[in-house]
Amino acid sequence: MLTLHKAAAALPKPSRSRMCEFLRSFGFDPGKLFLHKLILGIETSCDDTAAAVVDESGKVWGEAIHSQTEVHLKTGGIVPPVAQQLHRENIQRIVKEALSTSKISPSELSAIATTVKPGLALSLGVGLSFSLRLVDQLKIPFIPIHHMEAHALTIRLLNKVEFPFLVLLISGGHCLLALVRGVSDFLLLGKSLDIAPGDMLDKVARRLSLIKHPECSTMSGGKAIEHLAKQGNKLHFDIKPPMQRAKNCDFSFTGLQHVTDRIITQKEKEEGIQKGQILSSAAHIAAAVQHTTACHIAKRTHRAILFCKQRDLLPQSNAVLVASGGVASNFYIRKALEIVTNATQCTLLCPPPRLCTDNGIMIAWNGIERLRAGVGVLYNTEGIRYEPKLLGKKLSFTINSLKSTTLEYWVRSG
Repeated sequence: MLTLHKAAAALPKPSRSRMCEFLRSFGFDPGKLFLHKLILGIETSCDDTAAAVVDESGKVWGEAIHSQTEVHLKTGGIVPPVAQQLHRENIQRIVKEALSTSKISPSELSAIATTVKPGLALSLGVGLSFSLRLVDQLKIPFIPIHHMEAHALTIRLLNKVEFPFLVLLISGGHCLLALVRGVSDFLLLGKSLDIAPGDMLDKVARRLSLIKHPECSTMSGGKAIEHLAKQGNKLHFDIKPPMQRAKNCDFSFTGLQHVTDRIITQKEKEEGIQKGQILSSAAHIAAAVQHTTACHIAKRTHRAILFCKQRDLLPQSNAVLVASGGVASNFYIRKALEIVTNATQCTLLCPPPRLCTDNGIMIAWNGIERLRAGVGVLYNTEGIRYEPKLLGKKLSFTINSLKSTTLEYWVRSG
C-alpha cells in the first residue's frame, strides 16, 4: 500500500493554476447551489482512462473513455509506465469531455468517486492525484472506490436488484464469487488460486500468435479467442476442467494454460512450423480452451448457488446471479452460466458488454450507492492512499469470508 505523499513523489500533480483554468472553462461558480446528487466517476485502474457523470436516479449525463488497447497490443501486454504516461496525457481531456457532454458544471457535483484499489500502482496514482486536486478546488466530498465492488454493483444501475444476490466477477485481473449483502458488505465464497481467466486467455492468444491472424489483429486476447472459437470444434482436443475434485468454490487457470501450451508445442512439431506462426488447428484450440474455461467457471458457480440456497443465504425463488467484469462479456461463457441458472431456478443478469469492461459509469454509480448509504464518503482526504494489490486472502471490502472447510463439510454431509 502506498500513501498519497509517496505517490506524489512519482506522479506530478496538475498545478493549482492549471486546475483553476480547467474549472473556469466550465464557467465554474463555487457559490452555485444544486438540488440533486451528481457524481463524477474517474477510472484509471489499468489501461483505460474513463470518466462519467451519473445522478442518483441512475441517469448517465455524460461519459468519455480513452482506450490504450491498440498501444498495448503492439507490446504484447500492458507496460505500466506506458499506461501511466497515457493516463497522464488523457485524464484532463477525458474528464472535461465527460463534463462537457453532460452539460454539468463542476459546481453542481455532489462528490467525486475514483478507483483507488486494486489495479496498477502507476495507473491508480494518476487518477487519485488528479481527483484529489479537483476535490480540493471544488470543496466537495471524495469517495474512494474498490474496483471490484463497482463491477458488482453496476447491475443495480440497470435493474432493480435487491440484496442479497450472488456475484461472479471475472476479468483479466480478477476472478471471484461473492454474496452481496449490501453496499460494501460482501461475503467471499471463492476466488482464483492463481491467475485470472482473462489473463489466461490473453496468454493463450499470445502463444497462438493471434495478433498475426488477419481476423484477430486488432482484438484483445480474450476477444480473439472468442472470435476464433466460433470456427473451431470444442471437442477436437480433450482438455479437462481444473479442480474437479476440489470441495470448495475456488478457481484455477494456470494448469489450463500449461496444458494448452503443451498442446500448441506438440502441434507446432507435427505441422513443422516455428513458434510464432499460425497453426492450422488454432481455431480448434481456441474453441477447446474457451469451452473448458466456461465449464470450470460454470461448475464452481453452480456449487456456490447450491451452497447459498442450502444455507438460506439466497432466496429460494427469484435468486439472482450477476456476472460482471471483462470476461463476462464473452457470450459463450454467459451461455454456460445460463444453463446453471436455469437448472437452479435463478436469474442471470449481466451488464451490457460495454459496462462489463472498465468504465467511468460504474465508478460514478458506486459513488452514488455509497453516498446514499453513507458509507466511505470522505470530507477530509488527508492520508488517503491507493492499494495496487489486495493483501492477504480477504478482500478489503469484504466483511468476512467462508473458510473452505465449511464448504467441504457441506459437500460431504449434504
